[in-house]
Amino acid sequence: MAVRYAARTPDQLRSREVEKTSVGAWSTVLVALFETDPDVLASVLPKPLEPPSRPLAKATFATVDIPGLPTFGAGSFSVQCSHEGTVGYYCLVMPMSTEQSVIGGRETFGEPKKIGQVTVDIDGDSVHGTMARMGVTFAEFTGRSTESLEIPAPETRTDFYFKALPAPDGKGLDTDPSLIYCTRDETVRWVKKCEGELLLRDSRFDPVADLPVRSLVEVTLGERNAIQKGRIHSTVPADWVIPFIHQRYDDLSPLGED
Repeated sequence: MAVRYAARTPDQLRSREVEKTSVGAWSTVLVALFETDPDVLASVLPKPLEPPSRPLAKATFATVDIPGLPTFGAGSFSVQCSHEGTVGYYCLVMPMSTEQSVIGGRETFGEPKKIGQVTVDIDGDSVHGTMARMGVTFAEFTGRSTESLEIPAPETRTDFYFKALPAPDGKGLDTDPSLIYCTRDETVRWVKKCEGELLLRDSRFDPVADLPVRSLVEVTLGERNAIQKGRIHSTVPADWVIPFIHQRYDDLSPLGED
């Protein structure tokens, strides 16, 4: 009888490495891109990330279909920024509806994934997306699709993450964190333009409502495949990231006030 907790063979380890870094999946994705307050956006960026010339943020609601796994909900709330001339996005929170979808990206890439609830509901032209955690639906889009758009050419998007772990004595981090460049090679099957309202609700654990929706720039609904790969660009001083580590780990101090 094979002991499944026993050491794996080199071939099995190689297969697992491929799964963690290059799995592609088709997703139904609703993206609401909006303009926010430039000072607020700049305040959430750890060094060495730099704010963009135009203060853009986006809320992404998705359902993901990976063969062999149940369909799961995946969300993200990100702000645009740049590093050494590369323009990308820095994610503040990334709710996922299953443990399996949290662990891979959180431990491998440093994504700020947390267990939550994410939905994308389509009924004819009606479109509804939600992101929720800890009993609060903190991001919600309600609207309708208005027209089909031309399918874009395949493109590569960049996201920035900091891969960091708190020290076991509770003081600071284990070591200087890594700045991760995560690229996603995306292919789109179809895409539609949408109109509606993006509502951000206050949440003590996911305070995305601090970034006001000044104006909706673009909302799209579509189906896309993304193959994700990451690399360590460099390490950064722990002091640059420690003041922002509450973005990744829930700050439980408000509970003491109750």
